[in-house]
Amino acid sequence: RSGEAGVGGWWWVAEHEDEDSMMRGLSFVSFVGEGLVRYASSQRLQERLARHVKLGALPSLVLALEHKPVITLGKRGTERDLLEDRKDILRRGVDVEVSTRGGEVTFHGPGQVVMYPIISLRDWKIGARKYVESLEDAIIGTLRSYGIEGRGRVPGATGVWVEDRKIAAIGVRISQGISTHGLALNVDPDLSSFSSIIPCGLKDKEVTSMRKEMQLDRACDSSSTTSLASSTPPAPTVSDVQDHLFRNLSALLGAKEPLTLTERELDLFIQARSECE
Repeated sequence: RSGEAGVGGWWWVAEHEDEDSMMRGLSFVSFVGEGLVRYASSQRLQERLARHVKLGALPSLVLALEHKPVITLGKRGTERDLLEDRKDILRRGVDVEVSTRGGEVTFHGPGQVVMYPIISLRDWKIGARKYVESLEDAIIGTLRSYGIEGRGRVPGATGVWVEDRKIAAIGVRISQGISTHGLALNVDPDLSSFSSIIPCGLKDKEVTSMRKEMQLDRACDSSSTTSLASSTPPAPTVSDVQDHLFRNLSALLGAKEPLTLTERELDLFIQARSECE
């Protein structure tokens, strides 16, 4: 893995080459493995970082993390999408938060890669539709590397699907040309956590994960003469999947080499994070 550990995160290393690469490079900050992040604090952090990106004090960047269990209600989400009383949900240790992203209701928790690209889409000359489609395609490319065929561009159902099973959710906010929020890919979460909601407002649709799909593939191949132990790839880890996702998204957005944060930028990032704890 190429990079340098930072305080409470992981910063990818590359050198700034010229003014164009400064604009077209992405910094990657990962908190995967550093503990679960509360949704409310991550939302506050995104808002602060978006202001810094807009002012040019920080480069466009991508945050990667795993959330403490939480149900989030997007702009179109309502309490009617909860199939369980809010008090009972909270009693189980699951937060319920109103989100500024688009979309309805979803669940975030351990075993799920969450990525929040904070990008100056105006500077990068990327429209909203192309941006959302790039998020979908980054997920589809990542799934393919694990032998899973995903599909996007489903009318009325933004996100990525494996047949009719939803494996990844997408919900973004674009304000003054800066993107926040992003995507959540189910690697190996507790899928029963989705049973207390109507995910993304879609009734009677199954939620799946990479681990589950790989197990289904193994069951389909059980008649093969090759032993399952030798023919089945190991279950994916959140850490490995996040690296695939970032590389795929960077390529789709036309980013050059990943950028390291300068000392000044790193100080600014750490300050912003400490204010959101």
